[in-house]
Amino acid sequence: MPRWRERVPLESGLKLDINQLIREDVLRPGEHAIWCVSFRSPSGRVYERASTVADMRQGRCPHLKIKHGGCAQDISLCFAHRHFGGKQWYFTCPRTHERVSILWKPPGSPIFASRQFFGRQVAYGSQFETPRDRALSAARDIRRRIGGPDCISCLDPFPQKPKGMHWATYDRLQEQCQQYEGFSLAMAYASVRRLQSRIQK
Repeated sequence: MPRWRERVPLESGLKLDINQLIREDVLRPGEHAIWCVSFRSPSGRVYERASTVADMRQGRCPHLKIKHGGCAQDISLCFAHRHFGGKQWYFTCPRTHERVSILWKPPGSPIFASRQFFGRQVAYGSQFETPRDRALSAARDIRRRIGGPDCISCLDPFPQKPKGMHWATYDRLQEQCQQYEGFSLAMAYASVRRLQSRIQK
């Protein structure tokens, strides 16, 4: 890992989201599963894969074994009971031993661990962005959430409401997206005006 003054963005590494893995059937509560997990870029393109063995059977010590890049790692799993029934699953960070939903493997790290373990060696991608870039990224995230990876351009019409989404949620997200895009556009115009004034001088 680099020194903290040379922080790397977390998003340029690999990410394990336990809720996403359960949705994708990689982790199966109550079962033993052998699977292959795919790591995707923000556009949705698969750029790395890892093999996993997960044991979440009742009466066993739940864990996930993952092999990636020639390294194997055993990650403990735990759960908490929800107030209205069911279980909420978590990873146990191999270094801090805290309960977390997401583990990261930043560039240069041989292991997956929590964000807290890496401390100031890493930062979220938004921390490297200008205010205009952060607004544009937020707008793209909303468009991706609603329409998928092919609908992130602010030059395209806003995606149609997906099936199952409430109209109130859709309207709120559309308004937020318009605000982010408006701010980004205003910042771009301001930059152009400053550049024009310098040229005229």
